[in-house]
Amino acid sequence: MLLFALLLGACASTSDNLPSHQAYSPPTARKLTAYARSLIGTPYKYGGYSPKAGFDCSGFVDYVFRHSARVSLPHNSRLISRHGFSVKSGQLREGDLVFYDTNHSAYSHVGIYLGNHRFIHAPSSGGRVRTEDMRKTYWKRHYNGARRIALRE
Repeated sequence: MLLFALLLGACASTSDNLPSHQAYSPPTARKLTAYARSLIGTPYKYGGYSPKAGFDCSGFVDYVFRHSARVSLPHNSRLISRHGFSVKSGQLREGDLVFYDTNHSAYSHVGIYLGNHRFIHAPSSGGRVRTEDMRKTYWKRHYNGARRIALRE
Protein backbone atom coordinates (compact mmCIF):
# COMPACT_ATOMS: atom_id res chain seq x y z
CA MET A 1 0.00 0.00 0.00
CA LEU A 2 2.84 2.42 0.83
CA LEU A 3 4.49 1.69 -2.53
CA PHE A 4 1.18 2.41 -4.29
CA ALA A 5 0.84 5.75 -2.46
CA LEU A 6 4.41 6.72 -3.38
CA LEU A 7 3.79 5.87 -7.03
CA LEU A 8 0.62 7.97 -7.08
CA GLY A 9 2.49 10.88 -5.51
CA ALA A 10 5.17 10.63 -8.18
CA CYS A 11 2.55 10.86 -10.93
CA ALA A 12 1.24 14.10 -9.48
CA SER A 13 4.62 15.79 -9.32
CA THR A 14 6.25 17.96 -11.96
CA SER A 15 9.83 18.49 -13.01
CA ASP A 16 10.00 21.86 -11.24
CA ASN A 17 11.34 21.47 -7.70
CA LEU A 18 9.46 24.25 -5.94
CA PRO A 19 7.00 23.55 -3.13
CA SER A 20 3.57 24.90 -4.02
CA HIS A 21 3.51 27.10 -0.90
CA GLN A 22 6.85 28.79 -1.65
CA ALA A 23 6.58 32.18 -3.30
CA TYR A 24 9.31 33.89 -5.26
CA SER A 25 11.57 36.14 -3.25
CA PRO A 26 10.15 39.69 -3.18
CA PRO A 27 13.04 41.13 -5.29
CA THR A 28 12.59 38.44 -7.95
CA ALA A 29 8.82 38.85 -8.03
CA ARG A 30 9.14 42.64 -8.29
CA LYS A 31 11.69 42.31 -11.11
CA LEU A 32 9.39 39.98 -13.03
CA THR A 33 6.25 42.08 -12.61
CA ALA A 34 8.09 45.37 -13.20
CA TYR A 35 9.34 43.98 -16.48
CA ALA A 36 5.83 42.85 -17.39
CA ARG A 37 4.46 46.33 -16.55
CA SER A 38 7.12 47.93 -18.78
CA LEU A 39 5.38 46.22 -21.71
CA ILE A 40 1.94 47.76 -21.06
CA GLY A 41 0.56 49.15 -24.30
CA THR A 42 2.27 46.63 -26.58
CA PRO A 43 -0.27 45.59 -29.23
CA TYR A 44 -1.86 42.15 -29.28
CA LYS A 45 -0.72 39.96 -32.18
CA TYR A 46 -1.84 36.35 -32.58
CA GLY A 47 1.33 34.25 -32.46
CA GLY A 48 3.30 37.31 -31.33
CA TYR A 49 6.28 36.85 -29.06
CA SER A 50 8.12 40.19 -28.84
CA PRO A 51 7.45 43.88 -28.21
CA LYS A 52 8.33 44.62 -31.83
CA ALA A 53 6.01 41.95 -33.29
CA GLY A 54 3.32 42.26 -30.60
CA PHE A 55 2.21 39.58 -28.17
CA ASP A 56 -0.43 36.96 -27.72
CA CYS A 57 -1.00 35.86 -24.12
CA SER A 58 1.45 32.96 -24.01
CA GLY A 59 4.05 34.85 -26.04
CA PHE A 60 3.84 37.69 -23.52
CA VAL A 61 4.24 35.37 -20.51
CA ASP A 62 7.14 33.49 -22.08
CA TYR A 63 8.87 36.74 -23.08
CA VAL A 64 8.57 38.19 -19.56
CA PHE A 65 9.83 35.01 -17.88
CA ARG A 66 12.71 34.56 -20.35
CA HIS A 67 13.92 38.16 -20.09
CA SER A 68 13.42 38.75 -16.38
CA ALA A 69 13.89 35.28 -14.83
CA ARG A 70 15.78 33.23 -17.47
CA VAL A 71 12.94 30.66 -17.66
CA SER A 72 11.53 29.56 -21.02
CA LEU A 73 7.90 28.52 -21.25
CA PRO A 74 5.95 27.03 -24.17
CA HIS A 75 4.17 29.38 -26.57
CA ASN A 76 0.82 27.83 -25.68
CA SER A 77 -1.23 28.63 -22.57
CA ARG A 78 -2.51 25.06 -22.15
CA LEU A 79 1.06 23.72 -22.21
CA ILE A 80 2.21 26.43 -19.80
CA SER A 81 -0.55 25.28 -17.42
CA ARG A 82 1.31 21.98 -17.04
CA HIS A 83 4.45 23.66 -15.66
CA GLY A 84 5.16 24.56 -12.08
CA PHE A 85 2.81 23.88 -9.20
CA SER A 86 -0.85 24.55 -8.63
CA VAL A 87 -1.62 27.53 -6.37
CA LYS A 88 -4.98 28.15 -4.68
CA SER A 89 -6.50 31.55 -5.43
CA GLY A 90 -6.16 32.57 -1.78
CA GLN A 91 -2.41 31.85 -1.93
CA LEU A 92 -1.59 33.83 -5.07
CA ARG A 93 1.68 35.73 -4.95
CA GLU A 94 3.20 38.31 -7.27
CA GLY A 95 4.59 36.56 -10.36
CA ASP A 96 2.24 33.56 -10.31
CA LEU A 97 0.47 32.65 -13.55
CA VAL A 98 -3.33 32.86 -13.72
CA PHE A 99 -5.34 30.91 -16.29
CA TYR A 100 -8.72 31.51 -17.87
CA ASP A 101 -11.17 29.92 -20.28
CA THR A 102 -11.71 32.76 -22.75
CA ASN A 103 -12.84 30.82 -25.81
CA HIS A 104 -14.80 27.85 -24.45
CA SER A 105 -11.60 25.92 -23.81
CA ALA A 106 -9.94 25.45 -20.41
CA TYR A 107 -6.57 27.12 -19.97
CA SER A 108 -6.93 29.04 -23.22
CA HIS A 109 -5.62 32.30 -21.70
CA VAL A 110 -2.79 33.15 -19.30
CA GLY A 111 -1.62 36.24 -17.46
CA ILE A 112 0.80 37.18 -14.67
CA TYR A 113 -0.53 37.95 -11.20
CA LEU A 114 0.57 41.37 -9.93
CA GLY A 115 -0.91 41.26 -6.44
CA ASN A 116 -3.96 43.03 -5.04
CA HIS A 117 -6.35 40.98 -7.26
CA ARG A 118 -4.74 42.30 -10.45
CA PHE A 119 -3.05 40.56 -13.34
CA ILE A 120 -1.37 41.66 -16.56
CA HIS A 121 -1.91 40.02 -19.94
CA ALA A 122 -2.07 40.40 -23.70
CA PRO A 123 -5.88 40.36 -24.10
CA SER A 124 -7.09 39.74 -27.67
CA SER A 125 -7.19 41.08 -31.21
CA GLY A 126 -7.31 44.85 -31.22
CA GLY A 127 -6.16 45.00 -27.60
CA ARG A 128 -2.90 45.91 -25.94
CA VAL A 129 -1.01 44.51 -22.95
CA ARG A 130 -2.88 45.78 -19.88
CA THR A 131 -3.83 45.04 -16.31
CA GLU A 132 -7.18 43.68 -15.15
CA ASP A 133 -9.02 43.21 -11.87
CA MET A 134 -9.64 39.50 -11.23
CA ARG A 135 -12.72 40.37 -9.15
CA LYS A 136 -14.64 41.54 -12.21
CA THR A 137 -17.48 39.17 -13.07
CA TYR A 138 -16.01 38.10 -16.42
CA TRP A 139 -12.65 37.07 -14.95
CA LYS A 140 -14.22 35.37 -11.91
CA ARG A 141 -16.53 33.34 -14.15
CA HIS A 142 -13.73 32.21 -16.49
CA TYR A 143 -10.96 31.54 -13.94
CA ASN A 144 -9.30 28.09 -14.35
CA GLY A 145 -6.58 28.26 -11.69
CA ALA A 146 -3.02 29.38 -11.08
CA ARG A 147 0.50 27.97 -11.26
CA ARG A 148 3.82 28.96 -9.71
CA ILE A 149 6.88 28.45 -11.88
CA ALA A 150 10.28 27.54 -10.42
CA LEU A 151 12.66 30.44 -10.93
CA ARG A 152 16.45 30.57 -10.85
CA GLU A 153 17.10 32.93 -7.97
